[in-house]
Amino acid sequence: MPHDPDLHATIERLIQPQQVHRDVYTSPEIYRLEMKHLFRNAWVYIGHESQVAKPGDYITAQIGDQPLLMVRHSDNQIKVLYNRCPHKGTKIVIDRAGNTGKFFRCPYHAWSFKTDGCLLAIPLKKGYEGTGLDQTEAARGLAPVGDWHNYRGFVFARLAPEGIGFDDFFGDSLSSFDNMVDRSPTGKLRVAGAPLRYMHKCNWKMLVENQTDTCHPMVAHESSAGTAVKIWESMDHPEGAPKPPAMEIIAPFMSPYEFFEGMGIRTWPNGHGHTGVHHSIHSDYSAIPGYWEAMVAAHGEDRARAILGENRHNTVYFPNIMIKGPIQQLRNFIPLGPDRTLVESWIFALDGAPSELTARTAMYNRMINAPTSMVGHDDLEMYERAQEGLMADGLEWVNIQRLYEDAEDFSAEAVLNGTTERQMRNQFDAWKRFMLWGAA
Repeated sequence: MPHDPDLHATIERLIQPQQVHRDVYTSPEIYRLEMKHLFRNAWVYIGHESQVAKPGDYITAQIGDQPLLMVRHSDNQIKVLYNRCPHKGTKIVIDRAGNTGKFFRCPYHAWSFKTDGCLLAIPLKKGYEGTGLDQTEAARGLAPVGDWHNYRGFVFARLAPEGIGFDDFFGDSLSSFDNMVDRSPTGKLRVAGAPLRYMHKCNWKMLVENQTDTCHPMVAHESSAGTAVKIWESMDHPEGAPKPPAMEIIAPFMSPYEFFEGMGIRTWPNGHGHTGVHHSIHSDYSAIPGYWEAMVAAHGEDRARAILGENRHNTVYFPNIMIKGPIQQLRNFIPLGPDRTLVESWIFALDGAPSELTARTAMYNRMINAPTSMVGHDDLEMYERAQEGLMADGLEWVNIQRLYEDAEDFSAEAVLNGTTERQMRNQFDAWKRFMLWGAA
């Protein structure tokens, strides 16, 4: 990529150590640059291997504004390809998931391709004899992404053919994925059903930032979680009676500031980080009968205690996913425009573990993240108010200054007060670098 002084000047103008310009949330031009640079240079989540369990199974996905498909080839290997016919540009598949058999067939002119993307057949191929078709990119079939990687079942891709490697991009942040997978006695997860999908009229970065914003739960969720807690506390309960699962899920949202301060936030390089270093809203869930015993049998008592004692809250993986290891959830924040974001909330089942764990995860997802949820609408209201408010001309900057320290270094891991906005600053440090990656 050639040096682009205008791009450098634009990005430098938008990001300051303690604040970011509103244009990063509102400008169609900045959004276009994100699609062109940021999402091309970063490693972005595609899907889980359990979604393509058999040869011919595929899912559709996207990185930024680029349509992709992930498919299981006949040799049982996973391929990540652009979902675009090399003939006229038609999308090869439009279903979210399916099984294509042994080949893909374009619905427009019936060009067909093996499930590794190679061109298989063209109707009336003699019409191309002597035309030099075999020397064109069309003859190579469906284009693969620049690079892709399967980490313990979770598939990521980088569009750019050259760039930062997978391990260098994620580093020690992969420990959150490790903990989520290790919670299975067999070390395997599988996607449990379709995701909950929920459209938000706001910029995608607002949702990502909110995952480590610990100063809003007791405020924004007072009308939902707060009301539920008041109703529960007003009822008569037998002494020592346990809270029902729904209350165990929703009540911690009303924890005081001190709880979240003590929770801690860890940041890693390249924009990754998590809340819940020392404890989290998931720490005090009731034990599921039989689960501890299954974990001890699989891992031994010390290892089982270490795995289950790690209750990280939200782990953000830059640029646009979050996972919750203790309840096996992944949320994907898919940008559709400068003020449109589609959120997919996926849950996973632990192989070899009691089904009650999956049921609790599904309950959490419905209560917190569904279009019909109790808590999610509070956040949605705040995002949309912010998107509208940022259009006001009186102020141009968004403040991310809480617990700011001079000359912050994001190149190393740090553990800090759980209400710091360092992780937001960490994300924008990564945003700036990957917007400019390879441009110098």
